[in-house]
Formats: sequence, structure tokens, C-alpha cells
Amino acid sequence: MRKTLMLAVLLALALTGCHRNVKTTQKEPQQTAAVETFDSPEALFSAIEEAVFAKQDTQKSIALVDQLLADYPDFDKNPVALFMLASFVYDEQLHDLDKARETYQQIVDDYPDSPFANDAAISITQLGMTPDELVRMFEANQE
Repeated sequence: MRKTLMLAVLLALALTGCHRNVKTTQKEPQQTAAVETFDSPEALFSAIEEAVFAKQDTQKSIALVDQLLADYPDFDKNPVALFMLASFVYDEQLHDLDKARETYQQIVDDYPDSPFANDAAISITQLGMTPDELVRMFEANQE
């Protein structure tokens, strides 16, 4: 239930995301991928949303979140970007529960005042649970 609610919130953010202004430059000759530079944290966040949701490009998603944290450490949407990375990339797409747990814990540790800190802490306890287990846990908490 909580994941469904968080998915709805994140999708709403994605739909209302900022437009991005991207300049593409070539990396060093031995690498074929292009490096993107962004003129604002909002543009970079929008690129993250696109990589996570539209393209489901896991490697690009990881690289862009790393870039956001490095280039804009005080950006208010950093916890959201980390939550997307933990939930949709590491957990859902890559099934890497250790990296998902580590990223959720990073939200709890680095952004304790964020609304996503509590959701990240709950998500840690629910990692690896089947939908049936989640339903049983939810029902047990309602009693």
C-alpha cells in the first residue's frame, strides 16, 4: 500500500517535472557515452525522472543521481531522487536489495527531516517481502 502511494506521488512529480536544458559533450575518446551538463538542479532532476520512469535506464539513473548529489548537495529534491533510485532502480529493476537498503539508509541518515526519511525507514523493513507478506503485515497493523 505504501509503495503504491509513493509510486503515485513520484509519478505525479514526474508528470509535473521541470523541463531540462541539456548540452551534450563527448567524453574522453575511449568512452562512447556522452556526458550531459545541466544548467540547473531542476533540469538534472528532470533527466533523472526520465531515466528512471520513461527509459528505465538503470545505469544512467544511477549516474545522474550521483551527479545530482555531487553537483547540488543542498538541492531539496535529493531525498526524492534517492528514493526513486532505491525503490525503482535497485529494488524493482535490478533486484539488488543490498543497494536498495543502503540507499534507503542514506535517506534516513542524510535527510532525517525529509518526508521521505520515514518512508525510507519503512521500506527498509519491507525489502524482499512478497505482496502477500505485505498484505498480512498491513492487516496485522490495522488490528
